[in-house]
Amino acid sequence: KAGLKEEGVMFLLTDSQITNERFLIYINDLLSSGNIPDLFANDEVDAIVNSVTNRVKAAGIVPERKNCWDFFISEIRKNLHVCLCFSPVGDDFRNRARKFPALVNCTVIDMFQPWPKDALYSVGKKFLRTIDLGSDQERDVIE
Repeated sequence: KAGLKEEGVMFLLTDSQITNERFLIYINDLLSSGNIPDLFANDEVDAIVNSVTNRVKAAGIVPERKNCWDFFISEIRKNLHVCLCFSPVGDDFRNRARKFPALVNCTVIDMFQPWPKDALYSVGKKFLRTIDLGSDQERDVIE
């Protein structure tokens, strides 16, 4: 629907639904490029290319197979919205973010719970460490 029918589609995934970490490989590919390699068989790719050929022509693009596939992927990127609901508590999220960087780099992260004051302080201190805030006395006042 997202690539062929120009309909907005939302894919919702919670961390409790991840029964196998290998599934995150596909999510990582989807987030980073909009494409999951070898998801479709050749005959399915041909059907997709044939389905988007008229829209590719209407967009003023030469309707070659690669151009049609790229158009299809761009439509998916435009219409497919992936919502990941992961808990930041514990090591799972940190480990997954390290193994699958698109989970962080290609998403917008919304925290729905307030941060602890010590966490806010340590993040602020880390980023302000490299900024010249004047003398040590002035820095102490800011902290």
